[in-house]
Order: sequence, then C-alpha cells, then structure tokens
Amino acid sequence: MPSVTESQSLGNRARVPRPAPSDPSHRTLLWVCFAIVYVVWGSTYYAIKIGIESFPPHLLAGLRYLSAGLFFYPTLRIWTKEKPTWAQWKTTLITGGLLFAVGNGTVSWAELRVPSGIAALLVATVSLWMVLVDWLRPRGTRPVARVLAGIILGFLGMALLVGPVHLGNSGAIDRFGAFSLILASLAWAIGSIYSRHHPLPSAPLLAAGMQTLCGGVLLCLFTWLLGETRNFHFANVTTRAWLALLYLAVFGSGLGFSSYVYILKHSTASRVATYAFVNPVVALFLGWLLAGEPLTLRTFAASGVILAAVLLVITAPHKDPIEAQEAIPTPGEG
Repeated sequence: MPSVTESQSLGNRARVPRPAPSDPSHRTLLWVCFAIVYVVWGSTYYAIKIGIESFPPHLLAGLRYLSAGLFFYPTLRIWTKEKPTWAQWKTTLITGGLLFAVGNGTVSWAELRVPSGIAALLVATVSLWMVLVDWLRPRGTRPVARVLAGIILGFLGMALLVGPVHLGNSGAIDRFGAFSLILASLAWAIGSIYSRHHPLPSAPLLAAGMQTLCGGVLLCLFTWLLGETRNFHFANVTTRAWLALLYLAVFGSGLGFSSYVYILKHSTASRVATYAFVNPVVALFLGWLLAGEPLTLRTFAASGVILAAVLLVITAPHKDPIEAQEAIPTPGEG
C-alpha cells in the first residue's frame, strides 16, 4: 500500500476536479506523470524484493522514508514558509506511523514470505478498507449498494487468493504473510481517513515530508526493537540492494508522489484512481518477468475478482465533487 496519504490538505486543494490545460506541453507532462505513477509505484514491490535480500525489512523501509523525509521536510519548509503546529505534527506522527511504519514496514516484511506481485494485489484492497473505515467511524458515510457489492466481491477475491492448496493446480499463498498484508492495507485506510479529519499543513508536499520523516524514524525504532540489526552489517549489503534502496527513496517516494500530486490537481478523480488497479498489474508482470514469480490460474482468477471489486468501488457515483475527490484511494505504493 500506494504510499503517501491522500491527506486532508490534498483534498482541500483539489476539492473540485480541474481539467488539464490545453497547452500540449502540459498534456505531455500529465501523461508522463501518469506513466510514472503507473510504472514506478507498480515497480516498488519488486524493488523491495531486491532490497530485503540484504537489508532487514523494517530497516530498508526506515532508511527509505527517513532519507526522503530528511530531504523533503527542510526543503519544503523553506519553500512554503509554512510553520507546522504541534497539532499538525501529532497528525503526521500518527498517520506516518500507520501508513509507513505499520503499512510499508509490514509490506517489506511480508515480501519475505509472499511474491511481490501478490503483495501488490493484496495492497490494492486498501480501497475497500477505506470505505469500511469511513462507514464505521463516528458520523461515518454509509456506502451505496454498488460499493457494498464491490466490498463483498473484494473479500471473495482475497478468500480465493489464500484458499485451498490445490485450487487451480497451484500452491497455496503463505497465509500469515497474506494476512499481514491485509492488516497493512487496513492500517493505510485508517491513516488516510484519520488524516482527512485532523489538522495538516495546507501544502500537501510539506505534509508528505513530515509524514515520511515521522514514519522513517518509527521504522528505524521498530528495527531496533525487533532486533533486526543484531547480525546485520552494512558491508554485506550488495550493490543491487543499495540501488533498490536508492530507487525506492528517489523514484518511489520522491518522484512518484510529486507526480501523483500533479495529476490530482490536473485530472479527474476517476482517472487518478486508475493507478489503484494498474499498479498490481505492473507488479505482477515484473515479478513474473524479473523474479520468476509464478502466474497461476489462482493468481489470474483472484486478480480479476479483486481488481473488479476495486473498480466497482472507485467508479461508484458520488453526489458532489468533494465526494468524488475523496473516493480516490490512498496511494498504496510499496
């Protein structure tokens, strides 16, 4: 799971979808940003697979977000001239903990047990969890029948994915790893809904910098508490693992989220939300092509069911532009 949260500040800045400018250069930039969000965020799951060959999983995620936060927060703090309040820091600490420390940290750990493509597919269920969390919160919004149908279909897809061992002549998915990924998606959903109703800086990139900084610090703390560094030595990290970490920090967290913010401001909600079912397809393909991960009948069937459920949820009709914007799922990039 995306990602950096679809924060309250993003919603405040993009409450009414704005069409992209007619200038061809702007249209080209918009398509480039879509391609980055589709391909880069879809490829982060494979990059994590490479990184955890040498790095402990929580340390990999911690170094990724800590380095991104240490660059983005001071840079954007100077650029925006906005001084975050203690209430805003509290929000980013909680959301950074849920999205990155629990969400992305769990994804990194789960990929020790689950193929990267399957991880991306289960993270795509964050859209379903967001609807449920928003419904169950105080004064929550009851989903329409079409969205409820999507939620039921999504859970059926998850059950199919982790079902009987010999279903479709394919081996079983590691159930503990799969269950951990479902919990990671739930944490992303809770963090996203929480951010919508609590104070955040008006500049979305500044809020993202604060969240990555908080999440990175918490992940490094988790690494120490879990004892992951006892037998770890930086001298043993391979070149490809270092490159994977660099890719995750620069392209996944930096370039990917910047592109996401741009398309959120210059495209429609329904188009922006397409990344939620394109990313798993990219991740499944790269896992098969580069890591030799099997694409079984079970995987194809479950993928179709889960992605159809996500499509039902994010394309459901909304009463006003604000609801349409808020239907965009949290970036569930790895």
